Amino acid sequence: MLNTWLRLYAREQTMPRIAEYQPCRLADERPDMMEFDVTGEADNARFLIIQEGARLTATYGNEHVDPDKRTRRYLDDAIGPERYARVVAPYRACVMRKRPTYSVSMVQDPDGKDVSYERLLLPFGTADAVERIVGSYKSISIEGGFKIDNLMGITPRTTPVCVVHAVIDLDFVRGAGGRHTSDDVIELS
Repeated sequence: MLNTWLRLYAREQTMPRIAEYQPCRLADERPDMMEFDVTGEADNARFLIIQEGARLTATYGNEHVDPDKRTRRYLDDAIGPERYARVVAPYRACVMRKRPTYSVSMVQDPDGKDVSYERLLLPFGTADAVERIVGSYKSISIEGGFKIDNLMGITPRTTPVCVVHAVIDLDFVRGAGGRHTSDDVIELS
C-alpha cells in the first residue's frame, strides 16, 4: 500500500488523489483498513469514518454497534476521548506534514500474549490540504496466535503503549527517482 502511494507521489511530486490510488489486492486488505474524510486542519482536524474493516470492528470491541452506524461518525466520537488521546498524534502528523505516518503500539491480548499493533496512515488530497486518509492496521504477535477481540477496545487487558511513531520523509522519493537507497530517511518522534 505504501509503495503504491510512493509511486503516485514520485510521478507528480505531490500528494496523490484518492481516485488514482489502486494498490494490488485491495480487497484482501479491506478488513484491516479504515478510510476517513478529513475536516478542519492542524490540531482542529477531525476524521470522519467512511469505511471500517471487519477485523477493526473486533479489535476495537465495536461488534455491538449497528453496522449501519459504524461509518459517518467521527473517530473521536467512535472511540471515546481516552483512546482518541492515545491515537490522534499520527493522524494529526499525517495531516500537518502531508506525509504517510507509521506507528506501532504494544498491547496484550486477553491471554497475556504481547501483540504489536501497526498503523500506516496515507494522506490524499491536493497540494494544499489532506482531504482523505486511508489507514491500514495490522496486529502481529511473535508468540503466534492471539485473540483480537477488544485488543484496542475500551477495556483492553493492558493500555496500548506507542513504541514507534514515524513520519516518512518524501525527500528520498524525489532524490532517488522513486527507488530506495541506503540513505533513506525516516523521522522518528
